[in-house]
Amino acid sequence: MKIRSFNEWDQLKECYVGVADHANWPSEDPVFANESEKTLWKETPVPSGPVPDWIIEEANEDLDGLAQILEKQDVKVNRPSTALDFQGLGGMYNYCPRDRFLIAGREILNPAMMYPCRQMEQLCYRDMLKDNKIKEMPLYQGMVLDAANICRLGDDWVFLESESGNQAAYEWLCEQYPNVNIEKVNFYAGVHIDSTIVPLRSGLAICNKPRVKSKRYLPPCMKDWEIIWVEDVTAQVFYQYPYASKWIGLNMLVVNPTTVIMDTAQIELSKTLEKKGFTVIPHTLRHSRTLGGGHHCVTLDTWRESRPHHA
Repeated sequence: MKIRSFNEWDQLKECYVGVADHANWPSEDPVFANESEKTLWKETPVPSGPVPDWIIEEANEDLDGLAQILEKQDVKVNRPSTALDFQGLGGMYNYCPRDRFLIAGREILNPAMMYPCRQMEQLCYRDMLKDNKIKEMPLYQGMVLDAANICRLGDDWVFLESESGNQAAYEWLCEQYPNVNIEKVNFYAGVHIDSTIVPLRSGLAICNKPRVKSKRYLPPCMKDWEIIWVEDVTAQVFYQYPYASKWIGLNMLVVNPTTVIMDTAQIELSKTLEKKGFTVIPHTLRHSRTLGGGHHCVTLDTWRESRPHHA
């Protein structure tokens, strides 16, 4: 399996779609164990141990449905191996491939993830890893990075400094990728960037207004972009504890510069995108808030028809 993907919007040709098998809340992970101290949600406790079977089954049904939609769009779909027993090993899941790896053009960045137990997920992507160049971020040297902290805009990357991406990781990335302009933002202290800035095509993006606030807070590489500001979303339901906020409703997958797959409940935003000339494919991930992943999170594009200036 060869990889080539430089941005978030060019024609998608091949990708991974996650699986929910053996999903688990890793109570033994030293960082996840502190989740209760960091979370803003205090009404119910942070979950621990195996995710209920019925949630896993429904999540897999929805992921299979997403895979079928992509195949109808002529996208080749791969799935992570289901052989790893996260519940027995104290891991987490393969629900969100986007967190695990960054496809950095023609190589794969293997980051030092916020939850150490998530390092084991790489064992489920052997077909991808054996065929491609891997850049390994050093572990246990003070760097923290989930791949979903980075928004790829071709020759520019936007790096969200947050709980899941720190200054040390940012500095390391700048050293490792001198041909990429990496611009740091810190307007959201939670975790990943893809429910805050959603590029739709070159020069056009959705932005979460309560987090970004105004255009002056955007990175310089986006100063000339047209922005669709979203004030609110339709909140999805969740089971017991919302691992993702309501803003997971902004998390969408761009298939090409005129086609997006997005949460069925976001009717007003869908109408806005249709007025901009997009074909909107609605799809529901029933457990996006419970498991913490929307359509961008649960996929990992490995091949897009794109070529940046520096390639």
